[in-house]
Amino acid sequence: MNISGSLTQVLRIEDSSQIGYARRTAQQLAELHGFDERDAGRVALVATELASNLIKHAGHGEIHLRALKRLDGFGIEMLAVDRAQGFDLDACLADGFSTGGTQGIGLGAVSRQAEVFDVYADQRGAVLLARLYPRSDRQPDMPYGVSQHSLHDDPACGDVWHLAYNNGSISALVVDGLGHGEDAERAARAGERAFALTPFAEPTVLMEDMHREMIGSRGGAVAFAQFDGARDQLIFAGVGNIGASLIAADKSRGLASHPGIVGGQYRKARPFDYAHVNGHLLIMYSDGLQSRWNLQDYPGLVHRHPAVIASVLHRDFCRGRDDVTVLVVALEAAHG
Repeated sequence: MNISGSLTQVLRIEDSSQIGYARRTAQQLAELHGFDERDAGRVALVATELASNLIKHAGHGEIHLRALKRLDGFGIEMLAVDRAQGFDLDACLADGFSTGGTQGIGLGAVSRQAEVFDVYADQRGAVLLARLYPRSDRQPDMPYGVSQHSLHDDPACGDVWHLAYNNGSISALVVDGLGHGEDAERAARAGERAFALTPFAEPTVLMEDMHREMIGSRGGAVAFAQFDGARDQLIFAGVGNIGASLIAADKSRGLASHPGIVGGQYRKARPFDYAHVNGHLLIMYSDGLQSRWNLQDYPGLVHRHPAVIASVLHRDFCRGRDDVTVLVVALEAAHG
């Protein structure tokens, strides 16, 4: 199964008049991706409550919206992101607790509407995740998350990410085309096309395939990680300034890349092997994200859903002067 995605759609929620827009936008995205009237109605309800909760408890914030590609069909992901001083989560989860302008169904009811619901809140703010799938969808949730945003909301993004799952193995890619805008996106997409053909190929061969495909473009930074669930091993290969870390509850390891530009000039990138990584988080990010973050500064965050982790890192460490992609993958051999 190959997964790639579009930019995160950001809906700014600054007053109660924008709640209706969030509801309609989320419902339309669900309908566009095959949700029937009842399932799209669940999406609309959850969007309404998340947006209302932002106004009530944070004053303002953002809804991050995206369609999730599945083996068969799509899901809808919504994240409510704020920078407030946190809120009384237990009260919000209680049924009948009104978040302002709604019927007071409470986030507890939202958690029952969503197939995946998760929250992280501290003194920096809160991130609430809801993933909804059609009732007929019996596929498991895929344990990854991505936060991808272009500079100045440009419709073109020079960052590209791609995930491939195959019988307990995972191959994850991030490409950052040089610069930003359409030319950077063309360079990154060229690399992604080559990667998608053989995502589990021998790393030096795969990097060379991507290099050949990117010649004639601006080129870019490339990194990919191949997790073999049966062997409990990860191989990482990188050229340029894609950051990457392997994170467990008690430790973190940075993954090293080589200098150069894929599609331009680089020396053959020797891959690095890492053993005993089952249960770890793989975090890969373009240089639109600062590198001076540490999940240990966020107690309990390492145990939250990867989509929550990606959004927290984007919220707190986005440089704001380039496209930014944060890809978080839970390395779990059982998922195929």
